[in-house]
Amino acid sequence: MKNNYRFQLEKYHRGSKVVCPKCGRPSLVKFVDTEGEIRFPDFVGRCDHEQSCGYIMTSGDYLRDNPLSRPKNQEWKPKPVPQPPKHKEQSFIDVKIMESSLKRYDINPLFQFFCSNFGKEDTQRLFALYKVGTSSKWNGSTIFWQVDANGRVCTGKVMGYDPKTGHRIKEPYPMVGWAHTALKLPDFNLRQCLFGEHLVAERPNDKIIIVESEKSALVGAHFLPEYVWVATGGISNLRARDALRGRDVILIPDLGAEDKWKAQLPNLEQVCRSLAISGFISSMAMPNQASEGWDIADFLLLQETPQMVLNQFIERYPDVRIFMDVLHLELVGFSDK
Repeated sequence: MKNNYRFQLEKYHRGSKVVCPKCGRPSLVKFVDTEGEIRFPDFVGRCDHEQSCGYIMTSGDYLRDNPLSRPKNQEWKPKPVPQPPKHKEQSFIDVKIMESSLKRYDINPLFQFFCSNFGKEDTQRLFALYKVGTSSKWNGSTIFWQVDANGRVCTGKVMGYDPKTGHRIKEPYPMVGWAHTALKLPDFNLRQCLFGEHLVAERPNDKIIIVESEKSALVGAHFLPEYVWVATGGISNLRARDALRGRDVILIPDLGAEDKWKAQLPNLEQVCRSLAISGFISSMAMPNQASEGWDIADFLLLQETPQMVLNQFIERYPDVRIFMDVLHLELVGFSDK
């Protein structure tokens, strides 16, 4: 769109910027008269450093205070100065809403999948630790609540899973949604945090592992609980955060996403005490696994857990389940001996 204003900021060319009278840097863009009648002093302009300096003297400000410099034989009207947009506060979801969803795991497909692999007790512990809820959407789905380092609920990602495979449901359409959308909260200003970020503050001395998938963070926390596992939920959510400041961080990208994650290293290095990106899953991946975009959870789940072995045994001898139910038996240990 063509700018028809007579007084405009000068287009950049070598040497066009002058010293800002406020910050002293050669960063002031001058106002110019497109008709060449008025030559504004060097202090009439806008500093490029809007955040750290913010100096501005518009052509309208100058002409208002210097009427003799106004254009001759022309009615003068100062150009309105655009006002910066008002800062909009981040929105949060009531903690009680989140807490009310931490139940109905009988219809939660991911909870069922985890129980078949890790057992009910460990699954309940993981879901309570990471604030994983249940939604009635799609006849039962999983809510990955994003709770920040201050205990505030930023939002929740709602996802549908296959209870047998633990894979996301993508057909006939991807079952993905957001808690703040489902709640129809007016004027909700979303700013995501990491899934599991509340645990970072609770465990100040432990190393942090960042993965992409929320499910991967849960699986990793089961197999390697000495680390704080958090998830971005997407590459766009991988960036420098105050929660990571001064911490030792390891990144484990999904197969095929290594280059995109490496591109974020310079930003993360500004806040992390130490930062490393792991390539061990790419070094051990088969060609089909790489093409399918396997993540750390897929590799960890290749290991047989005691619950997996029991499930295989029950599948072969179904009466064992009846026997266990009658006697109220539970799996409490496992040994290869």
